[in-house]
Amino acid sequence: MHTPSVPRPEYPRPQFVRRDWLNLNGTWQFETDQGDSGLERGLLGRDLTGEILVPFAPESGLSGVGDTDFLEAVWYRRRFTPPAAWAGRTVLLHFGAVDHDTTVWVDGTEVVRHRGGFTPFTADLGELAPAGREVEITVRARDPKSGPQARGKQAVRYANHDCNYTRTTGIWQTVWAEPVPDVHLRRPRITPDLAGSAFGLELPLSGNRPGHRVRAVLSDDAGEVCRAEVRADLDLAPRLHLPLPDGRRREWSPEDPFLYGLRLELLDAGGEVTDTVESYAGLRAVAVQGRTVLLNGRPRFQRLVLDQGWYPDGLMTAPSDEALVRDIELAMEAGFNGARLHQKVFEERFLHHADRLGYLVWGEFGDWGCEVGGSSGDNQRPDASYVAQWLEAVERDYSHPSIVGWCPLNETYQKLHDRITPLDDVTRAMFLATKAMDTTRPVIDASGYSHRVLETDVYDSHTYEQDPAVFRRLVSGLAQGEPFVNTHESGAAYSQAYRGQPYFVSEFGGIWWDPEAAAGQSGSDRTVSWGYGDRVRTEDEFHERFAGLTGVLLEDPEMFGYCYTQLTDVFQEQNGVYRFDRGTKLDVTRVREAQLRPAAIERRPAE
Repeated sequence: MHTPSVPRPEYPRPQFVRRDWLNLNGTWQFETDQGDSGLERGLLGRDLTGEILVPFAPESGLSGVGDTDFLEAVWYRRRFTPPAAWAGRTVLLHFGAVDHDTTVWVDGTEVVRHRGGFTPFTADLGELAPAGREVEITVRARDPKSGPQARGKQAVRYANHDCNYTRTTGIWQTVWAEPVPDVHLRRPRITPDLAGSAFGLELPLSGNRPGHRVRAVLSDDAGEVCRAEVRADLDLAPRLHLPLPDGRRREWSPEDPFLYGLRLELLDAGGEVTDTVESYAGLRAVAVQGRTVLLNGRPRFQRLVLDQGWYPDGLMTAPSDEALVRDIELAMEAGFNGARLHQKVFEERFLHHADRLGYLVWGEFGDWGCEVGGSSGDNQRPDASYVAQWLEAVERDYSHPSIVGWCPLNETYQKLHDRITPLDDVTRAMFLATKAMDTTRPVIDASGYSHRVLETDVYDSHTYEQDPAVFRRLVSGLAQGEPFVNTHESGAAYSQAYRGQPYFVSEFGGIWWDPEAAAGQSGSDRTVSWGYGDRVRTEDEFHERFAGLTGVLLEDPEMFGYCYTQLTDVFQEQNGVYRFDRGTKLDVTRVREAQLRPAAIERRPAE
């Protein structure tokens, strides 16, 4: 439910849809709290002095605030009235993401606290929000600039620098409310079983009642495919099995990203449906054979692009749903078949569009921010909040077929030595937690740099060597079990030894191409324009280098994929295939042709 004037009006949770809902985006009261003293100064009990357009962060232009200084704390307030038609049901208040430490009050009563800037959280308003009565929501978000915090690419200096960008504070994804019965469905886990030609469902419930049942109905373009129904009064999370009959099995793949419809229902003891949710599912499988990653039992070279997910006017928030779709389309037009969603948990609608369009993605976390100084053997200090927030991300995104792997950490560069450090503990905790929550996808313990888990499913490295001939020499040892591995400049190891896992170069390229700088309009100031290595002087030089670098990896029969840096320019970082505003920068046809050369691993029979 929304009005045309509400920004980002689309339903924010497209794989778990209820009919009744209320979008709370729009104009809210707003006030910065630079000393984080607002609670003591009475901000909880009075109107705030300014306004902001939610869901855009106050640092963004679209918010109407545009304050890019450090914001220690910010406050929001708005009123809303649950519709009369919601009578008899409980109101859930949902936040897509708020950066970073959040407290929410309703009519002055605290209803939820949450730490972490990338993942959703919910307040059950219980008796505080009866239908037809106006209630007041107050939100305080704290965003301290010191200490370990999962920030992703947010700059910790005042200004943007290198590959760090304008900060995001406070609400940056949709705020919304929905009514649910006292006992209701919670988010399911949908597990495709390609070998068994079926789907497995786990349907958590808010509680159990005698005589209750749950039902799932799977459908395709021709109508109902199958259904299953089980008791809901025995298990907190009933499980259902949905077998696909002959002739109705259709695999999800980049060529045919087919999605089955899925209706989930909770029935009371009299057989009346008390809660209904619409969802969808894709039938696909990911497996590992030797150094090959298989999709649906076949080698699939992953031509990935690094996608930062930043926008000139919205920062981490896409200005529209169409902008999310366009980013995927732009990548596919350039010959990429997927992305590393880099240093950010993307809003869920991006994954929905990836599901629809057949776009392969690695789910990642914005872990940068645990570098807190100290010795080079103990400089990375992620804390327990990293594990907690990552588990929230995996739980949210588990059922999306487009996700083919998980990567909880990135470039946690720290020397190996004979002591177990917080980085070792948290890396292993995040790896084991991911494997416990999801046994169906491969997990990289940490992309590039500090591989601390011997049994990591996938091993990778990052290198921005710009000379294709030198690049080839660097990465040519994989067949001998000696791949390129990131090390400290002194030669000291960051990672445990490679043990024969599937391997790819998950960051490379970053070719610095700035047409205006090449024409003498931007000079050589790297705070205005920079990329990796020496800037190419012409577009032809870019294409020659791009084809040379990608060719090295495409031709390696042991390499299962790559990830090129990057999809778009981002502020001063001028190494994208497209401009920051998504405008044309290169002859994309030539980029596509260079990538669509046959990959050696796809020509080789599976082991």
